[in-house]
Amino acid sequence: MKDILALIAEKQQTYSQLPFFQFLQDDSIHPIKRLAFAPCASPFIMSFTDLCKYILRQEPTNDKIQAILNQHTYEDDFHWQCFLEDMEKLGFNCSLQFNDALRFLWSEETKASRLLSYELYKYIAQSEPIEKLVILEAIEATANVCLSLTKQITDKLQLSNSQEYKFFGDYHLNLENTHNAHSHDLITFINNIYISEKTRQKCVGLVEKVFELFTQWTDSLLRYAQGYQLSQTSNLQLDRGQILEVA
Repeated sequence: MKDILALIAEKQQTYSQLPFFQFLQDDSIHPIKRLAFAPCASPFIMSFTDLCKYILRQEPTNDKIQAILNQHTYEDDFHWQCFLEDMEKLGFNCSLQFNDALRFLWSEETKASRLLSYELYKYIAQSEPIEKLVILEAIEATANVCLSLTKQITDKLQLSNSQEYKFFGDYHLNLENTHNAHSHDLITFINNIYISEKTRQKCVGLVEKVFELFTQWTDSLLRYAQGYQLSQTSNLQLDRGQILEVA
């Protein structure tokens, strides 16, 4: 299993250099505008709870690896609530007619977010517990890259408005870094899992696929955030981290 985890770390390093993450680090762009990708990300973020509850989690189980997965899903159960709180604080909770909200959630702009969820569901549903764990480890690696950067952005926002941003800030990142699966004993256990050559090859393919899917997703988030900047220039201004309508 060690070589699979090493592959994930290698892919994570390459993933962190994508244009989207360079955009998140661009201090010449206002923090709110760098986080403007959030509405576009919402289909995946909100559906991740279902992925945990109904796809990754399998109970009851006597399989130790599946038990690790189950514990992880419970730890991730409520993160969507933090996302909704941040959407409100960031000024992205705009009013839409129900049909308009549906059109947005199933639009071309959010297609990559939806497809990311669907594809992950498919791969996980077809996998054994060890393969599910590899998929989850790869997902967590992508999340760590993104949250490490959004934390830097929300830290700056907090200085100006004293708001706590749970999903994009310290709170969520700390939760991810203190998962039960990150305990010393479980890290040792996971590192020492023996996998056959056939399973290893399948896991390599799964890692490749997860990072490919998330790369496509981040490309769509970047396009959305850049489009948001252009569309807001004429009628919005930013002041102290808040979006204000120009009279």
